Amino acid sequence: MSEPTGVIHDIGYRHYEGARLGRGHATAALTVHTLRGIFGLGRTVRSKIIPFVLVGVMMLPAVVSIAIMALAKQEGMRYTEYAVVMQAVLAIFLASQSPYAVAPDLRFRVLPLYLSRPVTLWDYVGAKLAAMTAAMFLLLAVPLTVLFIGEVVIDLPGDTHTGAYLTAMAGAVCYAVLLSCLGVAIASFTPRRGLGVASIIAFYLLASAVSTVLYATLESMGDDAMASWAWLINPFFMVDAAVHVGIFDAPPASSVIYPSGAGPLVAGALVLVLIALSVTALVARYRKAASR
Repeated sequence: MSEPTGVIHDIGYRHYEGARLGRGHATAALTVHTLRGIFGLGRTVRSKIIPFVLVGVMMLPAVVSIAIMALAKQEGMRYTEYAVVMQAVLAIFLASQSPYAVAPDLRFRVLPLYLSRPVTLWDYVGAKLAAMTAAMFLLLAVPLTVLFIGEVVIDLPGDTHTGAYLTAMAGAVCYAVLLSCLGVAIASFTPRRGLGVASIIAFYLLASAVSTVLYATLESMGDDAMASWAWLINPFFMVDAAVHVGIFDAPPASSVIYPSGAGPLVAGALVLVLIALSVTALVARYRKAASR
């Protein structure tokens, strides 16, 4: 009878003896990893170009406003109109970076690997939304804070606009949540980043164009009351009407006139509905992707 020929080799594997950090740590790690990737950190140099160029462009109005305050001793851009004036830059950042948060996992079908660990579907979706929301908030909050610090240092005659700054920061939170939910939800429906970018840009351009054309048409017909509702089709004006005007009673951005009476309340309801629909669509999309 022949001897057994099988041999077991000790190749150095050891059992993990550290702490089991659980779902919370895994979700937080996924959030931080996604946030770093949105700004190109830990990726190639090419991946850093677009986000950091857009960050620089977002800073320009703050720098110009500080220069105006320092040289001409006049107020620069109002805090609450910053996001509306720079909405194109915010939309481009959202369109260019939202697909990174979701497309690679869908394209390479690694979502079941994430969900094989303690991370649940809601943890995964929450981590992606939290990372994109944080990125959008930083993109808007940093120049607003720089502008406020510049105003404090220059010390213009009169009171510092602390209330306007805090109002704009509250608006920045709402902008970040709404735009991130919309952008990530739209991007999640295609595994290709190029299509995701195009879809988000198309959504923004369509909403902006319809809002402007409908307003101009109704105004030309002499129906100013109905024309004012057209601005609420644009998500940026929607948040401005709901938060800045409705909650904090600040003047509207630029020369826009929003509907009086229940207008801000309707705008706030629309914001909440869009967020709820986006999250629902995102969860449904990932539930389907996880089952494959």
